[in-house]
Amino acid sequence: MIVDAHHHLWRIEDGYRWLDAPELAPIRRSFQPADLLAELTAAGVDRTVLVEGGRCDTAEAEILLGHAATTPAIAGVVAWADPADPELPETITRYRRLPGGELLVGIRPQVQAETDPGYLDRPEVRRGLRTIAEAGLAFDVVCRADQLAAVARAAREVPELRFVLDHLGKPAIRDGAAGLAAWAGPVAELAAVPNATAKLSGLVTEADWGRWRPADLRPFVAEAVRLFGPARLMFGSDWPVCRLAAGYGAVLAALTEVLPPLSTAERSAVFGETAVRTYRLGS
Repeated sequence: MIVDAHHHLWRIEDGYRWLDAPELAPIRRSFQPADLLAELTAAGVDRTVLVEGGRCDTAEAEILLGHAATTPAIAGVVAWADPADPELPETITRYRRLPGGELLVGIRPQVQAETDPGYLDRPEVRRGLRTIAEAGLAFDVVCRADQLAAVARAAREVPELRFVLDHLGKPAIRDGAAGLAAWAGPVAELAAVPNATAKLSGLVTEADWGRWRPADLRPFVAEAVRLFGPARLMFGSDWPVCRLAAGYGAVLAALTEVLPPLSTAERSAVFGETAVRTYRLGS
């Protein structure tokens, strides 16, 4: 079984303002469950985790959970919520009462949009992280490299919460060895915390979109495997964002190619079992 632990769906008319950037024209259209299912069938992927798409409002959760309720391949949803919001417990309760609410498996704010590298150190945010843990949900972190130290501190201080690092913390793959050196130290600090896992996702769009090769990803993937181990890593396509650099099948093929030698059990972890365990996906 292959689980894609990270993809998106959106309707362009629903206000995804970040898609207005000129370089994002190739993905500035709606992507719906039928589009996803065609990709899954072609790639041989069985189940997925649908992740909030940067809209940053609670209304999106109803749409995403609705997709999950009517699309059996979507095994879980990571919805947006503000961890600093004092009404976060009520928001989570409201999400769970929506159609598909039983498939809520995590919360993701847009940490990368916060100018403060220490955003996750704020007391009100830490309270929110504990609320997410008490709700039995995972916490997806999409962040910049300069925020990784704060992610590691938060993971140490809230050990009961399952932290999931999206896109390996967005290393500058396009910068080659320099990007690897700048990223390896900060991500190692997070990898040392046992309640942290990471997604092998979003890597092709951190490389040179028009010129990348699987070999460009290899040192970053190898370091992630060394630091986290296969049992704390999971495959994610980051579709349709990945289409800026590669199609769905090419992303899956590239990761398959650049992973270091792994046992059958270890490969099963990366391509499914880590996601099932981390997000507590049902059968």
